[in-house]
Amino acid sequence: MLILSGSVALSDFRRAKLLNALQTVVPSVTAVQAEYVHFVRTRCELGADEHARLQALLTYEEVQGDHNVRGTLFLVTPRTGTISPWSSKATDIAHNCGLNTVERIERGIAYDVQTSEALTDAQKTAIAARLHDRMTEMVLADKQDAVVLFSQAEPAPLRYVDISEDPKAALASANSAWGLALSPDEIDYLAENYAELG
Repeated sequence: MLILSGSVALSDFRRAKLLNALQTVVPSVTAVQAEYVHFVRTRCELGADEHARLQALLTYEEVQGDHNVRGTLFLVTPRTGTISPWSSKATDIAHNCGLNTVERIERGIAYDVQTSEALTDAQKTAIAARLHDRMTEMVLADKQDAVVLFSQAEPAPLRYVDISEDPKAALASANSAWGLALSPDEIDYLAENYAELG
């Protein structure tokens, strides 16, 4: 996996707004920086020309000169097992630029959160909650951990819920056992609609 630093991810206005939001949950936060980071999976090692072409393709807007993290790194990426729309488009563009050895490009945002004192685990959790959408993104502590973005698990076998006798109870049981996160309203809706279908 190649890791290529990218441009600044937040405007000064958005960075100031984020800093203010982080300081409301962790007052010791003194500064925050954010840059895009690109993760590239290739079929084989890229030649110098291909590497330069890929770097040019992934260089847009202002690039930060110094990429050293001074505080705590919070790397926000798409969740494992998903392919973001950005990834699909960027990979297509790379192929159209003759970079056919590129299997996939994914992008994350590396947040460098600087504080006046060491962060506790609870504070890190509170900061991470402000930096990502837990439904579509995850937070990593190290750029090398992003290799999980390219892992491919075998699909789980199809499972069925027998709703012929007591649909609500069967759906509630499956919801609990399989971690579906269905609300009671959703269970009622599904039970009623499946009953109508027969």
